[in-house]
Amino acid sequence: MSFANAKATVYNDKVVRQFAIMTVVWGVVGMLVGIIIAAELAWPDLNLGIPYITFGRLRPLHTNAIIFAFGGCALFATSYYVVQRTCQVRLISDKLAAFTFWGWQLVILLAAITFPLGITTGKEYAELEWPIDLLIAVIWVVYAIVFFGTIGIRKVRHIYVANWFYGSFIISIALLHIFNSGELPVGPFTSYSVYAGVQDAMVQWWYGHNAVGFFLTAAFLGMMYYFVPKQAGRPVYSYRLSIVHFWALIFTYMWAGPHHLHYTALPDWAQSIGMLFSLILLAPSWGGMINGIMTLSGAWHKLRDDPILRFLIVSLSFYGMSTFEGPMMSIKTVNALSHYTDWTVGHVHSGAMGWVGLVTMGSMYHLIPRLFGRERMYSIKAIEVHFWVATVGIVFYIASMWISGVMQGLMWRAVNADGTLTYTFVESVKAMHPFYVGRLLGGVIYLVGMLIMVWNVYKTVMAGRPVPVKIPAVAVAHA
Repeated sequence: MSFANAKATVYNDKVVRQFAIMTVVWGVVGMLVGIIIAAELAWPDLNLGIPYITFGRLRPLHTNAIIFAFGGCALFATSYYVVQRTCQVRLISDKLAAFTFWGWQLVILLAAITFPLGITTGKEYAELEWPIDLLIAVIWVVYAIVFFGTIGIRKVRHIYVANWFYGSFIISIALLHIFNSGELPVGPFTSYSVYAGVQDAMVQWWYGHNAVGFFLTAAFLGMMYYFVPKQAGRPVYSYRLSIVHFWALIFTYMWAGPHHLHYTALPDWAQSIGMLFSLILLAPSWGGMINGIMTLSGAWHKLRDDPILRFLIVSLSFYGMSTFEGPMMSIKTVNALSHYTDWTVGHVHSGAMGWVGLVTMGSMYHLIPRLFGRERMYSIKAIEVHFWVATVGIVFYIASMWISGVMQGLMWRAVNADGTLTYTFVESVKAMHPFYVGRLLGGVIYLVGMLIMVWNVYKTVMAGRPVPVKIPAVAVAHA
């Protein structure tokens, strides 16, 4: 048998291993930067007057590191792993897959250089300047070729639902990135948006909320639909519900962005459409959560002994909580209290730390030993400890921000009998300080959990060795 034929009979897990390891690495980096900026908010003098490490420059580095480095590497790793197993073919091109890995690491490195230097477009989740935006577009097109090309040569007639979610994420992020990044270059790292005023804000939050909707939700639901049934050893609770969930979610999410712009210059009808679709979004979101959790129906006892399954199921609980809170915050009367406050920060982090973080950690704990020829992680006890440490960290963080946010909103809108403000802005800032310390504590605890994971992954990788996994000769419904 020739070398090429031998390769064709096994899955390409090299690129999956690379992305999986970098998921853990970038997770630590992104969370560490988050802790630094949380400390700077509590004690502003910590930046020592150095412009490169001020909150304004490190904050986009933190958000991009968590979303696109930690989350992005996890999605590349799991999508490449899942599409091969469910289609029972090797990735269509090893070279193109390798290009996506090295290209994505280059994007992350360029972000780590440009943000501290103050090179930014100033757009939420889209701060990278135009040369890097172009590089992202090229990588994303190649990613689409690899993913959809692999589906195109599948041995299995059926396309498993996880691939539907991954596919919608790839297409939607391409659309969002290209249109929101429309800009006129005026220098090597300087540009101006092609949109102006309220149109720029509208396009930005169409992008911004759908970056949450497709990068941080739809794609991670693809992860959930594969790894929850796999870890539980049971089929997904309702395959029909998973399809309804998919179509309802991707249709509804695209319209929800204007809820970020309540009480702004955006026309009132556009704000109302954003609110309406945000409320509708509650139904498909909870349908997916219920489908994932009910996959354990008849096997709830596994939660007692399997900490990996606990990561996955508790992440779904946070997903349900966040997708209830989001629609409620989109209601204009609620938004009047919550907007521009720490309540929004708490909401975002309940989703980021509770949903995205926990489902990623659970999936990596399932994936990494299989990628390195082991039956399980080096230490199951360490996974158990990590779960409880992470959960405690999340609770400290989001509770601090929820309390701080509601307090902020109430203080800002409090008025005396004569119509003057009851509190000055400075008084509200002073009142927030203890909760900023609480948030920092929660973040530190969460990072400690991640460091436990790093140790466990290192010991697992060192004790194992990559073993080529043969592609089944006879196709079945799905892996």
